[in-house]
Amino acid sequence: MTELKKSLLTVSFILSVLTPAIGHSAETSNVYYGVQMEELEYRFGADGNDTFVYDGDAFIGTDELKLRWQGDGELDLDVNRFESLSNQLVLQTPVSDFWDIKGGVRYTSPQGPDRWYAVVGFSGLAPQWIEVDTDLYLSDEGNVSASLDLEYETLFTNYLILTSSFNIDGAFSSDREIGVGSGINGIEAGLRLSYDVWDRVLSPYVGVVYERKFGQTANFLTNEGEEPDAWNFVIGTKLMF
Repeated sequence: MTELKKSLLTVSFILSVLTPAIGHSAETSNVYYGVQMEELEYRFGADGNDTFVYDGDAFIGTDELKLRWQGDGELDLDVNRFESLSNQLVLQTPVSDFWDIKGGVRYTSPQGPDRWYAVVGFSGLAPQWIEVDTDLYLSDEGNVSASLDLEYETLFTNYLILTSSFNIDGAFSSDREIGVGSGINGIEAGLRLSYDVWDRVLSPYVGVVYERKFGQTANFLTNEGEEPDAWNFVIGTKLMF
């Protein structure tokens, strides 16, 4: 059995666990939908490398079960090429008042060969109102990796908001073809000061982002003549529909 088949079987099992709520929710809950872009920004690199970055998600479903898309990408404006591109489609259902479990598939391109992944994870609110989104991945090559996203909003006023974000990526084995090493691959930390000009629908912001690669992943970049860390000044907007 190929690794891809194993991944698909894993996804089938995940979905079979999540889907029992469908019959109940269709009869007792209203259907909701929404789209939000947490990051839609231009990054001015301290090293002179400018990029366009987006990170967003959309959902449709009930309180008991949602279909959720998550996507992000980074476009290198110097060469007009995406350095990273990811799309993820999951089913998500609550397991407590503040936490949801999710499972589905992820597809990444175009840095190196494309990859398919089976995904399982959690999202919700930790103490102190920290937003958490974490995923565990199994690729079609049999590699296991994980990611953790944390976000916290500090309200100076009802309109002026400072968003602190932190992301960490890791892998249990290396995948040299896509530039991923084993262990902690990298982190990204950001501070974005936004002003809500239209009821959270439109919130322009400015900020700063620090990126750092570690271990084998940093070595892969260095061997290709790239720096393992970078500071960026960012300007962009949040959108919500």
